Amino acid sequence: MAPPPPSVTIIEDGRVAVPPPPPPEPALFKLTALDAQWIPLPLIQRVLVFDDGGEGRIPPFEDVVAALRASLAETVARLLPLAGRIVHLPETGEAAIDCSGRGGGVRFVVAECGGADAARVARDADHDVALMEQLAPVLDADALPAETMAAQVTRLGGGGGGVAVGVALHHAVVDGRSVWRFIEAWAACCRGDDAWSAAPALAFDRAAVALPDGEELARDVLRKYVPNLPVATVPKFLVKGRLQLSRRTFTVAAAQMLRLKHRIVAGAGAGLTPPSGFVALAALAWVSFVRSKHAAGAIAAGDEVYLFFFMDCRGRRAAFDPPVGEGFFGTCISGCLATATARDLLGGGDGGLVAAARAVQEEVRRAAEDPLAGWEWMSLVGRIALSRLVNMSGSTRFPAYEAADFGWGSPSRTELVTMNHGGQVVLVAAKGGGVQASVSMKPEHMDKFKSDFESYLE
Repeated sequence: MAPPPPSVTIIEDGRVAVPPPPPPEPALFKLTALDAQWIPLPLIQRVLVFDDGGEGRIPPFEDVVAALRASLAETVARLLPLAGRIVHLPETGEAAIDCSGRGGGVRFVVAECGGADAARVARDADHDVALMEQLAPVLDADALPAETMAAQVTRLGGGGGGVAVGVALHHAVVDGRSVWRFIEAWAACCRGDDAWSAAPALAFDRAAVALPDGEELARDVLRKYVPNLPVATVPKFLVKGRLQLSRRTFTVAAAQMLRLKHRIVAGAGAGLTPPSGFVALAALAWVSFVRSKHAAGAIAAGDEVYLFFFMDCRGRRAAFDPPVGEGFFGTCISGCLATATARDLLGGGDGGLVAAARAVQEEVRRAAEDPLAGWEWMSLVGRIALSRLVNMSGSTRFPAYEAADFGWGSPSRTELVTMNHGGQVVLVAAKGGGVQASVSMKPEHMDKFKSDFESYLE
């Protein structure tokens, strides 16, 4: 029998005080239709693991906690929505982020886990799911008013010692790009650097991303997806069984990425634009997913198969005119769906990889022309079989390691905890170059996925 997972003990569960915004900053930001559909969905929970390795690079734990607490207060005071609460406005049927300071600050948890070996957590490709779940905080978000973020710092006592920093953020308030803007700013503030002067000016006003008939459309989205407000419970089918999924991290080195791109171009001959890193990795993950499930009899050759991803709408005049600025802090993404027949992705040689790359590239091209066609992405994915879907999230450009140096070096490992479905793939820039791809699959499909995924990188 396998030993029980290490348990985390909560030492302190308190709050970091954040002052209300000074005039003339607005204290209330109404959610748009882009934001509103995220209210009943799982949170963003991410963990950063720092392995000291017995080298003494990490300060004493009490000093780490004090530095993180103070710098979090300073950072969130600039990033107003993270200090707020999502509230229901029953008189208008809308929802908003209330930044008036009535919520009592940001939840800040201090914990310890004596049995967790930071070096093992950082090293093992297969995730210790039970442990990772305990290293990230949770939000009080089953009903409005809902928290928008929380932080947790955990002392890891096994091996050479280490620290885990976990965050939970509400997806109605931030998208992936905003998550990394926050972490980068918090880390810079913690190590005493200027996080703001060289960055694009921050903007929080959701009016910048309002769709036509914006207020009424936002109300329609709320009525459709959270009809029982202020209750906003995550539907059980969205998270059921996620702890039974196998999760594994793959690192694709820069040289491997170059070979993969060359392989796709050589297999395609004429008529295919050289793929981006995202297109190449999306094609690789999609083919590996279809092959692993076809081998198990879960996908037939004649089935339609799908790959879903988000497009960032910042800076795109085709989405908003004037374009949303690079400094917009919020949710500014639209859904994209590539479709193929499994038979095409099961083709011999590199034929399946090329077919997948063509389908993804065509969807990227279409979305660039009409970015907001998939803004109501929940309706988009609600019409297809999720068992035949790969869900790509993140970006090959998200600086998950470079941005997260709090003063004692970059993390040894960073992972998204909230991986809720088989076929989810999360991308970030890898430590030292290349791309990190974290994958969740049913355990019976993971070995075949791994074999196919790695074979294309040889």
